[in-house]
Amino acid sequence: MKHILLILASLLLPLSLYSQGDSIYFSNAIKINFKKYKDASARAYRKGDMEKGKFLFDSLVKHRLEGTTFDDYTFKKFRGGKLKLAEVDKPVVIITYAAWCVPAPGEIPAINKLAQQYGKDVKFVVLFWDRRENMKKTARKFGSRITVCYAHESYKNDAPIIASMKHTLGFPTSFYLDENLKVVDIRRDSKPVGPKKTYYKKGYALNYNSVVDGLGQLLMNRQLAKERLAGN
Repeated sequence: MKHILLILASLLLPLSLYSQGDSIYFSNAIKINFKKYKDASARAYRKGDMEKGKFLFDSLVKHRLEGTTFDDYTFKKFRGGKLKLAEVDKPVVIITYAAWCVPAPGEIPAINKLAQQYGKDVKFVVLFWDRRENMKKTARKFGSRITVCYAHESYKNDAPIIASMKHTLGFPTSFYLDENLKVVDIRRDSKPVGPKKTYYKKGYALNYNSVVDGLGQLLMNRQLAKERLAGN
């Protein structure tokens, strides 16, 4: 326990750099804190300590990334055009994938179902770390309420997106942003384990429940903001 507390304290060390009440961008926060997190988590995973690895990720998100302002990135849309995050007037969920990382059975149906249920109140974005031609087949499996986008090192202007999102927290990772692009939560989605015949059911449940948990916090924060405005 003492060792874990020391690791957590080291992750929180840069707090004085931006605890003066001013907002900091997500890209700056991850740049400041990522090296210490990466080193500590790498040691944990080399030892097979998955619990500590998860603890370190959750601590990084909770204490260093939540509340930061997500950068106003512009994503290329699979069906043409561009998506500029600042132009979205409601909360945003960004789920990252890669074409070579095959989604678990039930994973995409769970996301499609949630987009149908909450798409009026939340913007669902699936972001592939890949070239457009490589993600066509998987991209077409997502429903019409989901905006499928892509980014890759070879494309002009994608470098900042790749550096702060892909080369840090990896994938599949889900980002939950409020309507002002404040980071409410960041989650890593689990993969099902067990007999193949149960993969679909477990994959559906794991992903459905993970996204529901993130949406709960996101929509609760939005409702509380409305209530505060109404009280004024």
